[in-house]
Amino acid sequence: ALEHFTLNFTITNLMFTRDLETPNSAKFRSTEKIMQHYIDPLLQRSSIGPQFSGCKVTGFRPGRHRDDTRVDAICSYKDSASLARFDREQVYQELSTMTKGVTRLGHYSLDQHSLYING
Repeated sequence: ALEHFTLNFTITNLMFTRDLETPNSAKFRSTEKIMQHYIDPLLQRSSIGPQFSGCKVTGFRPGRHRDDTRVDAICSYKDSASLARFDREQVYQELSTMTKGVTRLGHYSLDQHSLYING
């Protein structure tokens, strides 16, 4: 059985534009692919890695500042006996470390107070 959790964070150097609100726009699809390119490998290297099955960006929203874009995603993992339980604090700590204290995601800068797992 697949279990899901939400992942939210804010990119501070990706200007939000209205076409990011439209899931079938070219801008949405290309930005979604880039996010998956960065997010999926991090979660594969985390404690849920062996059970991790992927993330799907569900939306982009304007952030507090002009150059901010908020990213919302739903991630999935296989619920199995080898994963004692989903520990959102542990996954948060692992992602925090892998993003240099929630400041870098590839060539993107992150708002270090914006990372939420099931929040």
